[in-house]
Amino acid sequence: MDFIKTTEQDSKYNNLEDMEVLELLSKINTEDKTVPLAVEKALPNIESLIKQIVTKLKKGGRLFYIGAGTSGRLGVVDASECPPTFGVSNSLVIGLIAGGDKAIRNSVEYAEDSKEQGWIDLQKHNISNQDVVIGIAASGTTPYVVSTLKKCNDEGIITGCITCNQNSPLALTAAYPIVVVVGPEFLTGSSRMKAGTAQKLVLNMISTTTMIQLGKVKGNKMVDMQLSNTKLLDRGVKMLISELNIDYNKAETLLKNHGSVREVLKNYKHG
Repeated sequence: MDFIKTTEQDSKYNNLEDMEVLELLSKINTEDKTVPLAVEKALPNIESLIKQIVTKLKKGGRLFYIGAGTSGRLGVVDASECPPTFGVSNSLVIGLIAGGDKAIRNSVEYAEDSKEQGWIDLQKHNISNQDVVIGIAASGTTPYVVSTLKKCNDEGIITGCITCNQNSPLALTAAYPIVVVVGPEFLTGSSRMKAGTAQKLVLNMISTTTMIQLGKVKGNKMVDMQLSNTKLLDRGVKMLISELNIDYNKAETLLKNHGSVREVLKNYKHG
């Protein structure tokens, strides 16, 4: 099978430095509009991976994202949003990035080229075949990610990936590959753009759908969210007002006493 790294192909736009701001914005926006359509084509593969994740997590397993650069950062962001949004443990969804936490803010030279460090990073979390590991790499060639998934396969750990190049080493390594072909970037090779957007959309789908399947949502509400700031407390109060037909002060008191929207709904008795 031929492997063409479309994320690195030459942009169809040229002489960008000669364009006015609005023209640049319009052309970037035109390219961005193609991303959801590319994601749509991958929905069956996304479904297959999520079903594996849900099965493992229901049995006590965990979900790991592993990547480098922009891809790694996106995984870390998605993982870090799960506890406040769904009230789950910080250890249920874990994001790992080549170069460690320092690489979240700063580029760590050559960290993505290591073929051993990814597995070492997973071992620090006592990885086992009860878990699922998703490698994220727009190019599909990042050694840190590809080598780690190969080792996971050898150890009987379910592997998935999110990449933007068909038939890439990563896509061929993962047991459950998700390939979103977004084509050349507006700015040649800048895969933080369309490819990054595609990865973010897929990550949103994976974490949100998984948590719904795990029972962390009621109706369309985040009933297990952590009440970690005033905005979220207010959101929880308004959920209770809607569900229980009570006034703001009573809802706020109940929420503070019980600690979560779910607990109030479970224990509240009218009258």
